[in-house]
This record gives sequence, C-alpha cells and structure tokens, in this order.
Amino acid sequence: MLTSTSRRLLLSSSSTLPLNPSPFHQITGLISPFHTHNSGAEVNEVVSSFHKLLRAKPRPSVIEFTKLLSSLVRMKQFQTVISLSKRMESVSIKPDVYTCSILINCFCHLERVDFGFSVLGKIYKLGFQPHIVTFTALINGLCKEGKIGHAVDLFDKIVAMGHQPNVQTYTVIVNGLCKIGNLHVAVGLLKRMAEKGCEPDVVTYSAIIDGLCKYNQVDEAFDLFKEIKSKGILPTVVTHNSLIHGLCYSNKWKEASTLFEEMLERNMVPSVVTFTILVDELCKQGMIIKAQSIFSRMIQTGVEPDVVAYSSIIDGYGLHGQMHLARKVFDVMKRKGCNPDVHIYSILINWHCKKKCISEAKQLLYEMSSRGLIPDNHTYSSLIYGLCHARRPWEAFELFKDMCATDYLPDVVTYSTLVHGFCENGHLDIAFSLFNEMQMTKVKPNVVTYNILIEGMCKAGRFKDVKNLLSGLFIDRLQPTVYTYNIIIDGLSKKGFLDKAYQVFKNMENSVCLPDNCSYNVMIHGFLRCKDLAKAAELIRDMRGKGFSADNTTVELVAENDAIVKLL
Repeated sequence: MLTSTSRRLLLSSSSTLPLNPSPFHQITGLISPFHTHNSGAEVNEVVSSFHKLLRAKPRPSVIEFTKLLSSLVRMKQFQTVISLSKRMESVSIKPDVYTCSILINCFCHLERVDFGFSVLGKIYKLGFQPHIVTFTALINGLCKEGKIGHAVDLFDKIVAMGHQPNVQTYTVIVNGLCKIGNLHVAVGLLKRMAEKGCEPDVVTYSAIIDGLCKYNQVDEAFDLFKEIKSKGILPTVVTHNSLIHGLCYSNKWKEASTLFEEMLERNMVPSVVTFTILVDELCKQGMIIKAQSIFSRMIQTGVEPDVVAYSSIIDGYGLHGQMHLARKVFDVMKRKGCNPDVHIYSILINWHCKKKCISEAKQLLYEMSSRGLIPDNHTYSSLIYGLCHARRPWEAFELFKDMCATDYLPDVVTYSTLVHGFCENGHLDIAFSLFNEMQMTKVKPNVVTYNILIEGMCKAGRFKDVKNLLSGLFIDRLQPTVYTYNIIIDGLSKKGFLDKAYQVFKNMENSVCLPDNCSYNVMIHGFLRCKDLAKAAELIRDMRGKGFSADNTTVELVAENDAIVKLL
C-alpha cells in the first residue's frame, strides 16, 4: 500500500513513554520501540562505572549492576549489555529476575527471541518467577520477528497462568496485530483492556489509529482520534503523523491540512516526519508549489530536514522536470552537512537519465562512489535505462556487467530494459542472447520481455522467430496480452502479410484476449494502406458497433480517400 518513501517516514516516527524509577518499570519503558539518544562518551562512562563495580571490595549487590545495564539498554547498547552480563557470570555474580529480564529484552531487540526464551528457562531454574514485564519483552520480540501468531498464543498462555497484562503488554500485542492487518482482533483487545480495568494510553490508541490508516480505514481512524480527545487523552505528534499520512493517501487534503494547522495552533511542534509526509504526498499528487511551501515552512519552524525529507522534495522536483531546483536542494543539503545516501543519488540519477542528461548522471555515479556509497539495483537500472534510451546500449551493457559483478543481481526490469535497448538499435542477436541468459537464471522473462523481443523481431521481419517466441510464451505459462497480438498484427501488415495479420485478428475474436480499440485501428490501417476499402469500411462499422473509435491516423487515412467515405 505505501510507497518506499512513506514506509521510511513511518518507521522513523518517534514517541516516548514515561519511565517509572522501579527496575521493572524501567524495563517496561525499554520494551517500547522508542528510545532516547546517547553519545559515545555516555556509553563509555557507564561501561567504565560497571568495571569499577566489578573491582570494588566488597562487591556491590546485583541491583547496582542492573541499574547500569538498564542505562545501557536505554542507549540501545544491546550487544554491550549481553557482553557485560556474560562478564558478570564469569565472576560468579548471580543474576536476579530483573537482570534476566533486561537480558531477554536485549535479545528480543536483536531479533533473537529464541535466546530470550532460553533466559526465561534460566529464570525458572534459578527459582524466580517471571514478572509480566518479562513476558511483555518476549511478546515484543516475537512481534518484531513477525511471529504475531506465536505472540498471541504467549499472551493467552500468560493470562491463563494468572498474570495480569499491563498497558505495555496490551500495546505491544495490539501493535503487532495492527501490523498484519488484524484490526478486528486489535480493537477487541482495546475493549478487553477497559473491561479488565487497564485503561489504554495514547500509545495504544496510536497503534490502532496507525493500523486503521495503513489499511485504508481512515474514517474509522479519524473517529477514534476524536473519541480519545473527548476522553481527555492528548494525541501525540506520532498519532497526528499516522492520521495525516492516512488522510493524504486517501486524497483528503482539506482534512489533512486542517489537522496540521490544529497542531500548530495547539503549539504542538510537528516533527520532521510530519512535514515530510505532507511534502512527499503533495509531490506525488502534482502539487509541487504547495509541497515547496511546506518544506520552506519546516525550515522556518526550526525543524531541520533529514535525508528522507530532502529525498521527498528532490524526487518531487524531478517528477515535475525541475532538475535545476532538485540540484539546488541537493547542493544545499550537502552544504548543511546532511550527507546524501544511496537513495537520494539514485533519485537524481534516475531523473537525469529520463531527461537524457547522461553525463550528469554518470558524474553523480562517480561522486557517489567517491563518497564510499555502493550503487544499488535502482541506481544501475536507472543508468541502464538512460543509456539505452540515449541509443548507447553497449555502454549500458558494460554497466550491466559491472552490476553483475557486485552482490546486486539484475531483475526482470533491468534485463528487459537492456533487451529493449539492443532491439531498438538493431542488435537483435545480442537481445536474443540476453533473453536466453534470463531463462537460465532465476530471473525469468515476463510477458513484457516477450513483447519487447516480439516487437523487435516484427520490425526486422523475422516472423519465424516471432512464432517461436509466441510458443515459448505459452511454454513459460504466460498469457499473451492484447498488446502482444497488436504488435504482431501491426508487424505483419506493415511487412505486406495482410492476410496473416487478419487471421491473427480473427483468432483474437475467438479467444479470451478480445481485440481492443488499438487492434481495430491497426488492422484498419493495414487495409487502407493496401487500398482494400471494402474490408476497411466493414471493420470501421464493426468497430463503431463495439463502442470503439477511430484514432488520429485512421481519421487522416479515411479523410484522404473519398471512396471509403461513401462506403461508410
């Protein structure tokens, strides 16, 4: 449902949960995907303090070590926590349930929930009883690994064991259900929370609103948004971001704009994500001036654009052919110290290629490599397209070989682009060779690839190859499209094989792939060129009867011949 940019935006959303000073509440806060930032100096300071405790005599209790581990978790230093925990064990410091729960949380954040369950077994072995926070960490770990069904099973199991889920437990499972589109169950859990006396908080509601928006139920999300406000629960910037994105995606610009203005009126500072969502969607809808206004407003508000924000406006300018403005923003971005990533370089290379500005695109590729950035599939495909479009297929082929020498394997689009480039420039045998190479790899030709090659063979009059390709299409369990037949009809008629072209046309009428407006016009062109006016008139009447209309070429050819006008 979302574009690659939109996903990057929503994944970069952030919020915070209030942390309670007790050890378990500290861990609970850390289960949320939202964390505080840290510097390397702070990490080193905590690690240094940890080693001082190890050397202290008498050695402090495990509680003091646990506090330091909690600090490192808040800094996202999960691997460091695991390493220090092993160090504790090596000097016979017995962990308590709090330490084990922190360790479980770290494994889950590193998507090694299996190790987390091993630590759970250790908790029981040591004679401790896991707390609800311990189970919440495991549920979150399962959700992070996409094992939502297992997470729900664990949730049900701990409830059956007599554990009372807290708001964080419910929120984690609700968020997981929303991510897989199981909104009905998620909303049911929301009601169950209230029945159990566990009031949902703004993070829980935000998860539901985000899920509803992602699955195109924006009206329901907006209703829930108004409901939580009526309960006195203040939606966060993250809540607004989800709803604004959903409204933009549903083309409800007025509502999205109103919501954005309401944020400003309430002195709620929109995040870079808020602004970028608006800029990205406005660009995609062709409202580049409005997108530019929002981007400028972001800077005026004091919100510094990040690499995602810059990529949205640069892509927008490229989409509307304003490459000079795209390059200007690109230069400003670099000057401000925001280093462009592979995605931004690929966007610029793509739009330069579409404008046939190949030298500029190649210069960007060189600059990209000099910065230590490795081109991806999109980068290579864009340049291959540009070179082929500029009738430089051999240069494109050299780039293709460079691509194959990396870890990036060409996809069907890249292969098809190159096949098209060689066909357009008359190198049909090279095109065929690439086509055969595809069939020997995991990248199988699709109907578009076949159509490209069939068209090339038709233009060259190689109809024996066309017949073989058509047979190969069926062997590969692909269905020819109406476009496939139109290519063949046009090729045959232009090469003087009008009877065979008409036979293909009639075969279409007897198949599941019926002639379309283009099929009729192509066939009529053939008869008019061969002065078979009676047949052309018959097809024109038949075409009109089926609700199709003549294209410009047909109109011109008819206008040039008074005799056919009388027949009509």
